[in-house]
Amino acid sequence: MGDVDREDTTWLDRLTEPEGAALLDHLATTDRSGGGALRLGSALRREHDAVLVADAMALAELRDRAAAKFSHADRMWFTRDGLEQASSEVLARHRAARYDGRGPLADLCCGIGGDLSALACGHEVTGVDLDPVHLWMTRHNAEVHGGCARTVRADVRDADLSGVDGVFVDPARRTSGGRKRTGDSEPPLSWCVDLACRVDAVGIKAAPGIGHDTVPADWEIEFLALGRELKEAAAWSPALADTRTRATVLDPDGTAHVLAGTPDPEDGDTGVPLRSPGGWLLDPNPAVTRAGLVSELAGRTGTARIDPRIAFLTGDDEPQPTPFARTLQVIDSRPWDQKRLPRLLRELDVGAVDVRRRGLAGDVDALARKLRGHGSRRATVVMTRVDDRPWGLVCVDPDRATTPGRGSG
Repeated sequence: MGDVDREDTTWLDRLTEPEGAALLDHLATTDRSGGGALRLGSALRREHDAVLVADAMALAELRDRAAAKFSHADRMWFTRDGLEQASSEVLARHRAARYDGRGPLADLCCGIGGDLSALACGHEVTGVDLDPVHLWMTRHNAEVHGGCARTVRADVRDADLSGVDGVFVDPARRTSGGRKRTGDSEPPLSWCVDLACRVDAVGIKAAPGIGHDTVPADWEIEFLALGRELKEAAAWSPALADTRTRATVLDPDGTAHVLAGTPDPEDGDTGVPLRSPGGWLLDPNPAVTRAGLVSELAGRTGTARIDPRIAFLTGDDEPQPTPFARTLQVIDSRPWDQKRLPRLLRELDVGAVDVRRRGLAGDVDALARKLRGHGSRRATVVMTRVDDRPWGLVCVDPDRATTPGRGSG
């Protein structure tokens, strides 16, 4: 499957026939780790066609990998690049909710149907793509999720959108040689934005590095994180938008926490008070920082900024828990002095160390390795700037205060 013939779907049909389906069922319940895969493949090729075995084993491997993204991965269909480009089920379902109450939808550049499968739960959806293998997979993956999809093989630029009440488009940001440059896609973002002249409700999947100025001012840009990991962005046309920027933090079960508002001005004049670090530090979720909503978060949590251009927030009193930031207790705060830092950590009984860097240059991983000690406390060393001065903080997470195997708790 690494060299899939993208004009031929007969190998997929073979995998749905009794022999292929039985092979897939067998592989799903057989240990294929380590050298087991080689031994298993050799054994199966004595009983089945070698190409069929290779295709089944490749799909089984992709299904294993896809389990991190899809709850029904064991019954879905993937190519390697299709899986890499597909959004996770949690993200797709969140985005699909934007189209609630809409009529027929079109999913342009639908790929293997990660987003379409979510859209098809409650909507009539047409998937458009040039890849017949992915279109075959889209139809089957929609069925796995309880939906039904019509597919059209066409260049999305030529797609017939008559009768369509909403469009979702995931323009390609990769080529056979790897990722395109940030901001580049096929079709271009400008073409995707212009779809709103044909259908009012348009959503565009984008990379999280999308510039705020790349879509019109009356559109919304949403930055999406799964837990602390920033995954994607989406641009929403005025018919689907209700703010300028939104940071959405999703729990594994799909629960969405939303922070919305007007992004901070580029000149750093946010109106949020500045102060030196206090007893507590808030480390905002990457979705919040990319959305430019650090000041919005400061207002909600009653905290201050430590520098007009640095995203860390601080206060003297322990803030209320928030899904939009990690809360850290400051146990040491002083001008940055990397030479003295190892001794300071020993004095503070610190063993395991994480390093967070904002506003200062440095190799985070190399520094973390150098600072790892034998103390009982787990700490986060923060490299940053305060009032435009290099600054260092040693912090502990109250929920992870000790190094595993040392100390109590």
